[in-house]
Amino acid sequence: MENIQKNIGENLRNIRKKRGYSLDNTAELTGVSKAMLGQIERGESNPTVTTLWKIASGLQVSFSSLIKDEPSEVLFVDYKSISPIMESNGEYRVYPIFPFDPRKKFEIYIVEMEPGCVHISEKHNDGVEEYITVLNGRLEIEIGSTNKEVSIGNSIRFLANKQHTYKNIGTELVKYQLVMFYL
Repeated sequence: MENIQKNIGENLRNIRKKRGYSLDNTAELTGVSKAMLGQIERGESNPTVTTLWKIASGLQVSFSSLIKDEPSEVLFVDYKSISPIMESNGEYRVYPIFPFDPRKKFEIYIVEMEPGCVHISEKHNDGVEEYITVLNGRLEIEIGSTNKEVSIGNSIRFLANKQHTYKNIGTELVKYQLVMFYL
């Protein structure tokens, strides 16, 4: 996944064209401007996680279908070689490890959050579950009106069909594995 911007642009263009959507149609469905969609398709913009989620939700596709590479029989992923998708001035980084495969119905990420970082995730489509295992630090997750603290070695699963917020509540980097499962 060496050139993620190129993959995102090609995948977005392919999804849009297969459905017969213009940039205007796609902008209406996703809430992302026509100009931004054009820049993404041309590989001229590095979209934020929030922008990618808007596109994925509006087009009703998985997040990783926008960033996927061509599959192979055996795939070794070198975490250090992956370009992260960043937000909050680089304090929130998402590393796409295994993109969505419709036969398997899941995708896997490693997420890093700097101390004090807060990331709000809009609700996902019904049937999307998140499975998180904290590898480093202390993570607080607010799901609707429920707050849960998850520390090193602990895991949480939740339905992601309501807004949820991730907070690094410690003094060190939070690193967690995120599995998105699509029912």
